[in-house]
Amino acid sequence: MLRGEVLAEPKLSHHNHGVDYYLVPFRVPRLSGAEDVVNLVVSQPEQALWQPGNWLEVGGEVRSYNNRSGQGSRLVITMLVREVLEAHCREGENHLVLSGALCKPPVARRTPLGREICDLLLAVNRPYGRADYLPCIAWGSVANRCAQMAVGDRLRLEGRLQSRQYHKMVDGERQTRTAYEVSIMNLLPQEAEEES
Repeated sequence: MLRGEVLAEPKLSHHNHGVDYYLVPFRVPRLSGAEDVVNLVVSQPEQALWQPGNWLEVGGEVRSYNNRSGQGSRLVITMLVREVLEAHCREGENHLVLSGALCKPPVARRTPLGREICDLLLAVNRPYGRADYLPCIAWGSVANRCAQMAVGDRLRLEGRLQSRQYHKMVDGERQTRTAYEVSIMNLLPQEAEEES
């Protein structure tokens, strides 16, 4: 679930199985004053609701795909919107629960100030034999627990979808790019049907 502000009008993204899908940039403020800008994918958006400046609450699924255009990041993370409501307050909310399997060994390290950090790649199944591959990051004691896991281990987590900008040199030119990742807040017990 995300609560935030529409930044621009919906722009046609793609057409699939007779349905038009639109891309909408969505700003979600953090308590720290920073903000995440998440790309929402919406089918048949109601124009009055999706106007720039409107605050909405959206629920849906985190999705990933490989960008083959050669422009920007290779792995693109979006949120496929399944439900939308007008927001009753203007406070950012960014909450997700995911369940999947580790598909690469965790990479544990320490920040220059000595804080533990762990990078993971989580494969989350979806219907029709597809999966979304989501980069995740954990800090502190959660990072320590994640570092003990192995490829194939099941993981259920609570966190947020965050964006961050970075710079990359391409043909001698400095480009600003955006990376998306899931920031893990808590590890959750596996649900009963997943354990069997």
